[in-house]
Amino acid sequence: MDAYLVELLGMVAGTLTTAAFIPQVYQIFKTRNVASISLFMYVIFTAGVGLWLIYGLINGQASLIMANGITFVLAATILVMKIRIKPILPVHQVQQVQQS
Repeated sequence: MDAYLVELLGMVAGTLTTAAFIPQVYQIFKTRNVASISLFMYVIFTAGVGLWLIYGLINGQASLIMANGITFVLAATILVMKIRIKPILPVHQVQQVQQS
């Protein structure tokens, strides 16, 4: 397969998978609710994306650099918000507390 088409495929795949994080970041900014986000998962995921970014930089692969650079920023944003924002109780738990 032509190298240009392979890189284009990587760019499209990276754009789609990176864009998938935007609604989550927006939702957290909007609601300030991170209760259902797994801290452990985001620590591991952000570290893995960071390593993919380094791999892309070492090999000079634009699609890996672009996708993982943006994904790293988005995932790190979610991770920082998870660490900094105090958990909000789910609605059913708030109702239970109010009834007690």
